[in-house]
Amino acid sequence: MTELFAQLLRQDFAELEAAARSWASLAKKLGDTQAGCGKYVSGPLHRDKWAGVGADYGFAALEATESKLGTGRVNAQLIHAVLDTLHTRMQESQRKLRNAVADAEKAGHTVRADGWVEPVEAVDPKYHNDPDYQGVQQRANAGLGGYRARIEAAVTEASTVCTQAAELLHQIDPFDLDKRYGADHAREDAVRVGEFRGLGRKSIPDGKDPQQTADWWAGLHIEDREMYLAAYPEQLGTMDGLPAGARNTANRTNLDMQLNDYALREGSLGYHDRYLYGSLSKLKDKLDQADAAPPDRQLYLLKYGLSKDGTAVVSVGNPDTAKHTAVFVPGTSHQLDSVGGDIDRAGDLQSAAGRWNGTSGTKDVAVVSWLDYNAPELNTDSVGSADLSLGIASDHRAKEGAERLRDFTHGLRAAHQGDQPTHLTVLGHSYGSTTVGAADVGGDGLGADDAVVLGSPGLTVKRADQLHMDPRHLWVGAASDDLVSNVLSGASLGADPKDPGFGAQRMYVDTSGHSGYWDGGSQSLENQGRIIAGKEPENGGTD
Repeated sequence: MTELFAQLLRQDFAELEAAARSWASLAKKLGDTQAGCGKYVSGPLHRDKWAGVGADYGFAALEATESKLGTGRVNAQLIHAVLDTLHTRMQESQRKLRNAVADAEKAGHTVRADGWVEPVEAVDPKYHNDPDYQGVQQRANAGLGGYRARIEAAVTEASTVCTQAAELLHQIDPFDLDKRYGADHAREDAVRVGEFRGLGRKSIPDGKDPQQTADWWAGLHIEDREMYLAAYPEQLGTMDGLPAGARNTANRTNLDMQLNDYALREGSLGYHDRYLYGSLSKLKDKLDQADAAPPDRQLYLLKYGLSKDGTAVVSVGNPDTAKHTAVFVPGTSHQLDSVGGDIDRAGDLQSAAGRWNGTSGTKDVAVVSWLDYNAPELNTDSVGSADLSLGIASDHRAKEGAERLRDFTHGLRAAHQGDQPTHLTVLGHSYGSTTVGAADVGGDGLGADDAVVLGSPGLTVKRADQLHMDPRHLWVGAASDDLVSNVLSGASLGADPKDPGFGAQRMYVDTSGHSGYWDGGSQSLENQGRIIAGKEPENGGTD
C-alpha cells in the first residue's frame, strides 16, 4: 500500500482530466463528420436519385465510411467516459484519504509515509505500570482503528477503480475505429462502461409512464444520456416521453445494426427476414434522402418493429419543438413496406398545414406517420361481398394498438419543449380511424385538440360524446364514392361517424374514392392542413 498511498495523497489529476476532454473532443468531431457526410454527401446523392453501378459502389463506400465514423464516435465517447469516471472517482478517493489523514493527525496521531497510523503515547511509557495507564492510552487511541480503516479503504478504492478502468480500456478494441461492423461490439462495451459509471439497465424507467420517462431524461447529464443511448438503444428507442432526437439516434443505431446483421446472413435468410430486410433497406434509403433536407423536413425515426408485417413511426419535422403536431394513423393494408408512401403523405399534410400557418409555414409543424399496430388487409374489390376480410370486421386489432397510440400521444406532450403545449391533431384513415377511436375511448384518451377521420368504418362507439375528445373538434370526411365509408361504416365497428346523429362535425371533401383524400390541390387536403394549423375547415364544415 506504501507506494499507492503516497501517490494518491499528492497526485494531481489535471492530465487525466485533460485526456478525458481530448477524447470527448474527438468523439464530437467524429460525430460531426458523420452527420456532415450524410447532410452534404450521401443525403444529396440519395435525394437526387443517383443510380447505376457506380452509384451502388459509391453508396456502399459511403455507408461503410459513415458506419466507421459512427463506431469510432461511440468508442471515443466510451474512452472519454472511462477516463472521466476514473478522474471523478480518483478525486473522491483522494478526498477521503486526505480527510482521514487530516483527522488522524488532528487527533495527535502520526501518519507514516507508508500510510500506517501510529498510536498516541498519551502517558510516558515509564508509567506503564500505573493502574490508569491502559485506560488513558485506550481513550487517547479510541479512533485509531477507524483512521487506519479509512485510509486503507480509500487506497483500496483507488486501486480497484484503476484496475477496472484499465480492463475497460483494454476491452475497447481500437481496431473497431476502422471496422464497419463494430457497432455490436461497441454496444457491449457501452454496457460495461455504463455500469462502471453507475448507469445500469435497472435505472432506466419501465416506460409505462411517459411523463416519468421525460422527467428521468431531463434529469440526466448530457454525457449520461449519450452513454444510455450507446448502451441500450433498443430499449430507449421505444420509450414514449423521450425527445424525438434521442429516439431517432437510438432507432437509427438499431436499424443500422439490424441491416448489418441481415447483410451478413443474406444467403440464409428465410422469406419473412428477406421481406423485412428489403423493407428496412427502403426505410433507411428514405431516411438517408432526408439527411440533406432543411430542419423542418428532417425525418425522425421514433420507432420500428419487426413482428408480423413490420411497423414504423416516422415524423416529418421535430414534434418536440413544433407549434402544431399531427399524428396520422394509416389504415388497412399498410405495413412496413408501404411506410415510404405514408411518410410522403405526412409530408403532404405538413405542407398543407404550412400554407395556413402564417409566415412560419412548415417551420413549426410536424406530422408523424404512426404505424405501430398490425393493420388488417382489405381488398376494396371485395367490399360488400362475402369475401370481406374478417380483420376489418373486428375491432380486435384496433384495440390491440390503442394503448400504444395513447402512450405515444401522451409521450409527445411530455417531451414537448416550450412554455405553450403543441396543438395536437390526430388523423385516422380507414381502419386507422377505428384505432384512433379505440385509443381515445380508453384510459385518459389521446389528449388531442382536434381529430380527423377519413373513410372511416367506425370508431368503436355509438356516439361522439362517448369519446374523450370534444365532438365539436371531431371532423369526419367521407367521399361520396368511398366504399369503406358507405358500405362498412356502422356495420360492426361502431355507429357511422358521418351520420348526423353521431354528433361529430362534417369536413368538406372534393375527392373521390377511398384513398383520394390527399390528392394535390384538393380541398380535402387543404381542409386537413387547416385543422392541423388550428383552423376550421372551409365550406362551413359541411359537404
